[in-house]
Amino acid sequence: MCGIAGLFDLEGRRDFSRELVTRMSDVQYHRGPDEGGYHFEPGVALAHRRLSIIDLATGQQPLFNEDHTVAVVFNGEIYNYQSLVPELQALGHVFRTHSDTEVIVHAWEAWGEACVERFRGMFAFALWDRNRQTLFLARDRLGVKPLFYGVMSDGSFAFGSELKVLMAHPGLDRRIDPLAVEEYFALGYAAEPRTIFKGAAKLDPGHTLTLRRGQPIPASRPYWDVRFTLDNPIKLDDAVAELNARLHESIRLRMISEVPLGAFLSGGVDSSAVVATMADLSAGPVNTCSIAFDDPAFNESEFARMVADRYHTNHHVETVMSDDFDLIDKLSSLYDEPYADSSAIPTYRVCELARKHVTVALSGDGGDESFGGYRRYRLHLMEQRMRDAMPLGLRRPLFGALGHVYPKADWAPRMFRAKTTFQALARDAVEAYFHSVSILRNDLRSQVFSDSFRRELGGYNALDVFRRHAANAQTDDPLAQIQYLDLKTYLVGDINTKVDRASMAHSLEVREPLMDHPLVEWLAGLPNDLKIRGQEGKFLFKKSLEPALPNDVLYRPKMGFAVPLARWFRGPLKDRVRERLTGEVMAGCGMFDMDQLARLVADHQSGRRDYSAPLWTLMMFESFLRGPANGDRSA
Repeated sequence: MCGIAGLFDLEGRRDFSRELVTRMSDVQYHRGPDEGGYHFEPGVALAHRRLSIIDLATGQQPLFNEDHTVAVVFNGEIYNYQSLVPELQALGHVFRTHSDTEVIVHAWEAWGEACVERFRGMFAFALWDRNRQTLFLARDRLGVKPLFYGVMSDGSFAFGSELKVLMAHPGLDRRIDPLAVEEYFALGYAAEPRTIFKGAAKLDPGHTLTLRRGQPIPASRPYWDVRFTLDNPIKLDDAVAELNARLHESIRLRMISEVPLGAFLSGGVDSSAVVATMADLSAGPVNTCSIAFDDPAFNESEFARMVADRYHTNHHVETVMSDDFDLIDKLSSLYDEPYADSSAIPTYRVCELARKHVTVALSGDGGDESFGGYRRYRLHLMEQRMRDAMPLGLRRPLFGALGHVYPKADWAPRMFRAKTTFQALARDAVEAYFHSVSILRNDLRSQVFSDSFRRELGGYNALDVFRRHAANAQTDDPLAQIQYLDLKTYLVGDINTKVDRASMAHSLEVREPLMDHPLVEWLAGLPNDLKIRGQEGKFLFKKSLEPALPNDVLYRPKMGFAVPLARWFRGPLKDRVRERLTGEVMAGCGMFDMDQLARLVADHQSGRRDYSAPLWTLMMFESFLRGPANGDRSA
C-alpha cells in the first residue's frame, strides 16, 4: 500500500519545483515509509511513497515501461496480476520485475484506457504517457482506494492519495464548499466527487480521468457499475457451494504477500467468515487482531475469542477503555475534511494493534451491503410494503401531518418510534431511505444552519446525492435500490474512507475480500430471498457458514463497532462539548444558529433528547475548523 502525488501542466511544459513535490509527497509519509521515488520531466512530476508488500527488491516506483516513455505511480493491489503477465508477454511485453505495478504500464500499452477493465483489485493510480502527452488517472470499482485532484491557482493539475497532498500546494482553493457542508451534516461525509474545499474533488469509484496537454479537462468516464438483476434462478444448495468457492478464490488472491499477513476479527459474521476461510487456506495459524471494550454493551471479544479458539489462530486482543476519546482532535488531521463516523476511534485502535504483528490485514468490510445485513434494510422493506399500499399523493399529507404532531421517542427502538415511521411513510422510497440514514435530518439541519448559510445553499439538499445515484440504479426493487445506494455512498464515503485513513496512519495495508467485484456482481444477480428471509439478514451467507462457525456467532444480534457517545457527552466530555459547540470557532464561521446549538447541547445533557450523533458530527466539524489547514475557510 502506498501514497501517490503529482503535478501536470495542462498547457505547457514548465519545470515543477522539486521542493514543492517533495513536500506534497512527504505529508503522506505514513502511507509508505519504506521508500520514496520521484520522476520529473518538463510539465510532469510524479511522486510515490512505498509500503513494500510484493516484490520487495525491485518494485520501486515510479515504474516505467521498456523505453521509459510510460510511467506509473500506483496505490493498491492488482490481485490478478499473475494471470495477466503471460497474456501481456504473449503480446511482446518484457517484464523486469515481479510486481503487480508493472502490469499496469504494459496493460496501458496493450489496451489503453480499457486496461482498468482487466484489473481485479483495489487501486488508484496515475499514469503518464510521454508519446501521447497524456495523464491517465483511475480508481477501483468500489472506491477502496482514494484519489483526490484539483486545478491549482497557477493552472497546474495536482493529484494525491489524500486531501492533505493538495493542501500542501499553496495554490489550492481552500474556500469551504457549502454543498459539501450540507452533505456532511446529512451523511457524515462529503459525498463523491465533492470534497470540503471548492478547489478539490475526488475521482468517483469505477471512473477514469484522461488529461491531454492543451485540451480542457473532460468529465471523468465510468468503466464499471453493478447491476441488480435479481434474475439468477440458482437453488439454495448450489448457491451455498458457489458462494464458498467464490469466497475462497477472493481470499486466496488477497493472501499473496511477502510480508506478515493477518486479519481483523471482531466476532461478527463477516470478519469471522474471512478468518475461517483463511484458516482453511493456510498451512499455519492465522494472525488475528481484536479490540475489546471495557463496556459490555459494546464488547464482542468473547465471540472473537470463540472463532480464534476454533481455528487456533495467533490471536491478539487489546482493550479500549470506554473513555477513549483522546483521538477526537487527531481524527481531524487524519481525515483532512470533516468525517463523522465515531467508530473511527476503535478502527484506529485495531489498526494500531494489527500493525504491531502484521503488515497486511484482511477485513470483512462490504459484507452488509452485498449480502443484505443491515437492520435498516429490513425496516425499509417493512415500511415500503406500507407505502405500496397507498399512493404517495395520499400518504404525504396524511402521514406528514401525523409525523409533525406526534411526539418523538428517541428512547424507543426505531420500529416503535411512531413519529419516525410516519415521517418515512410520507416520503417516496429514496427520500425515506435518505431520511433514515441522515445524521441531522432535514428539519434539524435547517434549525442549526444560520439564515445566511441557508441562503448560500440556494435550496441544495443532500438528498440530491441519493437521487442522482438512484437514477443510475436501473432497478425499482426496494432492497436492490438501497443496496445500490449504499454501495455508492455509505460504503465509499464512510466505510472505505475510515479504513483507508486509519490503516494508512499506521502503515498497514487492509484488503477487502467481500468487495471482490466478481463476487459483488454475482450477489447482485441473486434473488432477494437469498439475502433477507423473514427477519434474517445475510440468509445465504449464514447458511454457507453454518459448517464453519458457531450459531452464537452467526445468529446473534448485530452489535456494530460503536463508542458510548451519549454517555460521553453527559459525563466526561460534558464541558468540552458545550465549550466547543458554543464557542468562538463555531460562532465565527457564520454557518450556525448559535442559539440552536446551545439548545441541542442542553437538551442532550439534560436527558430530554439523545442528540449524541448530531453533537459528535458538530464536534468533528468544529475540530476541522480549528485544524492545521491554512487560508480562507469562509464559504
